[in-house]
Amino acid sequence: MTGRKALRLLFLAVALGFGGWAVASRWTEVSAGFARLSWPELGGSLLAVVAALVCGMMMWRALLADLGSPLAFRDAAKIFFIGQLGKYIPGSLWPVLAQMEMGRDHAIPRSRSAAAYFLTYPVYLGSGLLTAAVTLPVLAGGSVARFAWLLLLIPVLAAALHPSVVNWGINLGLRLLRKPPLERPLSRRGVLVACGWAFAGWAAYGTHLALIVHGLGATGPRAALLSVGAFALAWCLGFIVVIAPAGAGVREVAMVAALAPVLSQDAAIAATICSRLIVSVGDLVCAALAGISARRAAPVAVGRSGISGAVSPTASESTPGSTSGSTSDVTPGPEDSRRE
Repeated sequence: MTGRKALRLLFLAVALGFGGWAVASRWTEVSAGFARLSWPELGGSLLAVVAALVCGMMMWRALLADLGSPLAFRDAAKIFFIGQLGKYIPGSLWPVLAQMEMGRDHAIPRSRSAAAYFLTYPVYLGSGLLTAAVTLPVLAGGSVARFAWLLLLIPVLAAALHPSVVNWGINLGLRLLRKPPLERPLSRRGVLVACGWAFAGWAAYGTHLALIVHGLGATGPRAALLSVGAFALAWCLGFIVVIAPAGAGVREVAMVAALAPVLSQDAAIAATICSRLIVSVGDLVCAALAGISARRAAPVAVGRSGISGAVSPTASESTPGSTSGSTSDVTPGPEDSRRE
């Protein structure tokens, strides 16, 4: 076993361990809330989370492609979802480090992987704040008035996401790190496509929360729209308040406040805890499905050198930018990374 493969397997084992613990440790808290939800509501909520996570992956994939590294859906899913498990390991840099490492199998420069990863956050933040601004002020009223200051960030983020500002900031950072500038700058189309996937993701996350809220007694269009805004507000506030690990506690306060017009405080707290657990399960499901899909698609040919596992380029794998004979990953044998 190569050192890289051993390191990746260790990362996967540790991430799965922490992810499993995050689910198991909250089971006692959510068991009463889950008891009030039907199986169709639970299943639909999980499916909506999976859809939201796929939208997040497509947003990251669109940014990476615009920067010059298009990936096939299966390859992008493996890198993104397995890398995302790193957020359950203490320390905030594990996801980007994992994505940078796995991206090497597809000839993606580390600087490009890092740029795409970090760009997802302002896109998420700007689109999430706009989603909350559209859905909450009229429907939630005074219950979310304390968070009105967040609206001031929307024009700031809109300006910061202009391609000329983004490219200047990325190249400045690379220059300070004594790295070469990006080979291909981010375009306006790339930002718009990424924002489109982000808004689709917020709609899916809102659907996930709306199904939970429905099971806890709040029905109708108002509850559904509040759920969309509540999840977006909670995520954005949790991201901004960096002193709380993964937004713990801060997100719950924001979500309970946004759901106050349709749920009692106890029911709103149950909804927030159930939501966090289902999102964690969704992370594990997406990583498992991406890993299984990549493994089933892995080529089984032996390289010309005769060493087992060293895959030599074939006619279908010789497009520009693809790698040959790369060391194996958690799921060995990447496909052609340039096919979309």
